[in-house]
Amino acid sequence: MSGSGKDLTRQEEFKRATAGTLRAIARNAEVQVAYQPGPSGLAGKRARLPLPTRALPPAEMARLRGAADAIALRLRHHDEAAHAARTPARREAREVFDALEQARVEVVGSRLMPGVAANLTARLSETCEAEGYDRMTRKDQLPLPAALSLLARERLSGQPAPAAAQRVLDLWRHTLGEKAETALDEMAAASDDQDKFARAARKLLSALDLAEAEVEAEAEDDEQAEEGAEANSQQDNSSEGEAQSQESDPTLGAQPESMQGEGAEEEGETQEEEGVAAEGEDRPGGPQQRREAPPADDSSVYRAFTKKFDEEVSADDLCDAEELARLRQQLDQQLSHLQGVVSKLANRLQRRLLAQQQRAWEFDLEEGMLDAARLARIVANPLLSLSYKREREADFRDTVVTLLIDNSGSMRGRPISVAAMCCDILARTLERCSVKVEILGFTTRAWKGGQSRERWVQEGKPRNPGRLNDLRHVIYKAADAPWRRARKNLGLMLREGLLKENIDGEALDWAYKRLLTRPEKRRILMVISDGAPVDDSTLSVNPGNYLERHLRKVIGDIEGRQAVELIAIGIGHDVTRYYRRAVTIVDAEELGGTMMKKLAELFDEDAAAAFQRAATERAPLLA
Repeated sequence: MSGSGKDLTRQEEFKRATAGTLRAIARNAEVQVAYQPGPSGLAGKRARLPLPTRALPPAEMARLRGAADAIALRLRHHDEAAHAARTPARREAREVFDALEQARVEVVGSRLMPGVAANLTARLSETCEAEGYDRMTRKDQLPLPAALSLLARERLSGQPAPAAAQRVLDLWRHTLGEKAETALDEMAAASDDQDKFARAARKLLSALDLAEAEVEAEAEDDEQAEEGAEANSQQDNSSEGEAQSQESDPTLGAQPESMQGEGAEEEGETQEEEGVAAEGEDRPGGPQQRREAPPADDSSVYRAFTKKFDEEVSADDLCDAEELARLRQQLDQQLSHLQGVVSKLANRLQRRLLAQQQRAWEFDLEEGMLDAARLARIVANPLLSLSYKREREADFRDTVVTLLIDNSGSMRGRPISVAAMCCDILARTLERCSVKVEILGFTTRAWKGGQSRERWVQEGKPRNPGRLNDLRHVIYKAADAPWRRARKNLGLMLREGLLKENIDGEALDWAYKRLLTRPEKRRILMVISDGAPVDDSTLSVNPGNYLERHLRKVIGDIEGRQAVELIAIGIGHDVTRYYRRAVTIVDAEELGGTMMKKLAELFDEDAAAAFQRAATERAPLLA
């Protein structure tokens, strides 16, 4: 048997053994195991593991076994219903909560299985090294879910974190506060009980101001259950009493602000329509409420509290060249199996574009270039006049395409990897056809508002502050930059800690204004997103539809002016309710084909319009 055949047999044996071990540890023979390029994952009873190489070095085997053991232990020691019942609503808190639960199941499951413990340790060490934890010099460089899960793992297992993470973890130690340390101790004591562990984890999130409202809301529910009818009777005493209780309760501070913003707006509209003015004369409080109406109405006008901390940055300025090259290599490895499929679609699009760029000729003219193909007629009959031809350029306008990619935390994993790869292939394809391509991304610089929110707090928390987070708009590839120079930049999308909140309206306006400065006659803007605009800091102190309303306004302005052709692709998110020309896909794997299809439709429409104009011009001649 040849060497490659032996390697293949060894690879298949390893895959079967690993799948069997996973089912045995999970105590579930119905688990389906699939090997695919990319990270591991679990969906229901379907486990996805990275595709092993034929060589199968010892380090890779340990890493794959660790991934399989992590999934098996989650299936065995995790109750999804209990977990969902206590999962916080906020995205960042939810990510931390999930990471803490994964640390728990791995620690509990590996106590009596030294082999499993060794596999999980090897996998964790490799992850820390791959993410560059050993090169981090600041506390904020380590994502919060990773930091808290590593600290919790140390507390639960009694074993130190991997050496690559020790230096940056030292910056986190003793900075969490007394309440957080107490919560970690409770988590360690309750590691065998998922429900008690979840309660302790929620206390940790509360101590770090990640889930304060949810935890205190639960406490209020318990008090109401104990007091029963007495609490209900107190609520019915008077509306004035309710207002005083709301002002004295700090946990309700965000909700009345958002409700008052919308309520005041609706009340103002009602008063204008019905002409209610006499009531205000009878009550001293009436005119005062009307004088306060302008600040409430201001909540409907979108604005930023401050733009001082926003940034528009090139991708290669966010990390060094070495890390950028590593991330690009990681992207290529994850998506090698999709390369062929999307490349075929890209080649099909390229053939369409090149066909439209071919030039046509007009024959039998009285002036122009001599038509050599008709010279034989002159030789046969010298009385015939010479025939001329003239080249006519096809109606294919110079074009620029901007790809605007949602870089929010919900895009983490497969969606952002596929989006980066599709942008890469599409940029190459269109560049061959002399179509300029610009690739942009949008996110925020921080969770929970960053420096913008800090300034808002320092200034006394004025009402209706507007957008309350620091924007980060990333330029992965400028329109005039050749693809070969910007290729590495797309790997930045895989960088841990880059993907945060998404404020779509301002990002769309930013990309649109960049397109307007371009000299090309045709401008196309394609937006790729997986959800509605979300920024917890902004929405906690503004009306609930504040960001969505601004997004609709920006879309309406762009589509109304018709200077740019706007298309949107939603990944698992219905974007058709926002955009006039949009499509929604269920799986990120469909993104490449959908992008190619929508662009091909655009250019086909252009070709059809050109054909119709040419037919109209020819009609009088044929008549």
